[in-house]
Amino acid sequence: MMYFKDFQISEPVQKAIQDMGFEAPSPIQEKAIPVILEGGDVIGQAQTGTGKTAAFGIPVVDKVSSNRHVQALILTPTRELAIQVSGELQKLSVHKKIRTLPIYGGQSIGHQIRALKQGVQVVIGTPGRILDHLRRQTLQLNNVHTIVLDEADEMLDMGFVDDIESILRQVNTERQTLLFSATMPPVIKKLSKKYMNSPKTVTINKGEVTAPSIDQMYFKVLERNKIDSLCRIIDSEDIELGILFCRTKKGVAELTEALQARGYLADGLHGDLTQSQRDAVMKKFRDSSIEFLIATDVAARGIDVDNVTHVINYDIPQDPESYVHRIGRTGRAGRKGLALTLVTPREMKHLRSIENEIKMSIPSQDVPTIEEVVEKQQSSWKKLISDTIAAGGKEIELFGPLVSDILADHKPEDVVAALLKMNFSTDSPSDEAGYNFGETGGAKGMVRFFINVGRNVNMSPKVLIEEISELVGIPGKAVGRIDIFENFTFVEVPEEVAPFVYEALRYSRINGARVNLEPAKPRPKREKRTPSRS
Repeated sequence: MMYFKDFQISEPVQKAIQDMGFEAPSPIQEKAIPVILEGGDVIGQAQTGTGKTAAFGIPVVDKVSSNRHVQALILTPTRELAIQVSGELQKLSVHKKIRTLPIYGGQSIGHQIRALKQGVQVVIGTPGRILDHLRRQTLQLNNVHTIVLDEADEMLDMGFVDDIESILRQVNTERQTLLFSATMPPVIKKLSKKYMNSPKTVTINKGEVTAPSIDQMYFKVLERNKIDSLCRIIDSEDIELGILFCRTKKGVAELTEALQARGYLADGLHGDLTQSQRDAVMKKFRDSSIEFLIATDVAARGIDVDNVTHVINYDIPQDPESYVHRIGRTGRAGRKGLALTLVTPREMKHLRSIENEIKMSIPSQDVPTIEEVVEKQQSSWKKLISDTIAAGGKEIELFGPLVSDILADHKPEDVVAALLKMNFSTDSPSDEAGYNFGETGGAKGMVRFFINVGRNVNMSPKVLIEEISELVGIPGKAVGRIDIFENFTFVEVPEEVAPFVYEALRYSRINGARVNLEPAKPRPKREKRTPSRS
């Protein structure tokens, strides 16, 4: 096992690392630091939460001298990440006489100009504001020996490619260029070929990325009941601060509105917000004025809040890298974190591909029942009621006449129970699954479905059982009777998984053929069949 003391870095930096309580490097630090210390260009493929800031920060701080000019420039996609990186580098340089300065839009440019004039060795900033200073000639890059592109893929996704190229053209050509990116799309490779000199590539396996302090699980949910399933899940968890991820800006807005309407302390973060609106939301999240921050992947870049207890993927991420990136926002600073993912039946295959990439199986858990939620929430509801009574005030007095009228007609126990039900129950239909398939002609405890393809697309019992088993996560032997005809098929599945089968297979593909699946009509008394399960 390697330790930080094994690296060829100066005593002041070693002491700072020791002060921060670090002993052993993370996989990306162990692989990247020695290569960066050699002085050549380096490409590092790593996600947030893997320790990549220190992977480039330690060599950068070690190399920078106390001369009063800018020697290292670090470009980041967001102001939050610039502030975070600057904070980390300040800790690493505490025993060296060097200054780091974050530069970003939304902050007084006059303040930044004054700070630069006083003498700064390391500048961390967003491309737009860095270019602004270069145009004003308030930032000089002729003495820069190291430039870092942090989260390069995100900077390019956000449209900074021209800005980055413009900056790179103004940096001293005799420099070391370090590029860190979670993914390596063609545009990144093109950029590296154009502006880097025979870079060495450092990557870490997907399995090395997932932080060991993060527990992971997924919940199978129906698309139509997704919001109610989420409410039950968060009501049954002890969440101090949670980040909920949606796939789109529209999804963020809709989920934020839905949770706020249900009384949750939540707010949304997406790309359409102004910087001041974004800052206001983040301030509320950092000081715990809200419990839930709802965000897209891009909007969440650079968020670094240590006490996030839960990350919830309301929408499953599009790729394994995004999954790892998201869940890395909990379990920070040695704390325990929990990552929960909601998976609809049609997303089960996608979940399996994520599991394959991260080389681990994510355990599943059932969505809590109403009874479980009530049992979990009893003590907090009791405290809420007691606190409200203790607070008193004119608002409570206003209800006096109404209370007297209601108590004249009903028992106090019934009134309290009704009020609790009105305030805390979800809008889920009484049918747990939200589907009532009626009589379908299946065996007792089974639902029978009609599928509009059969032997004409080479349907076989084995193919159908494997498809249902994989999508719904049930053993193949749980699938009941299968009758395959030339142009259609009947299949029976247990009642409790029928809604998941319905959502998973409806409008899916089997053997490349587009299929539709509907509840079957009851069998006529004399139905002539040619079953072919054998």
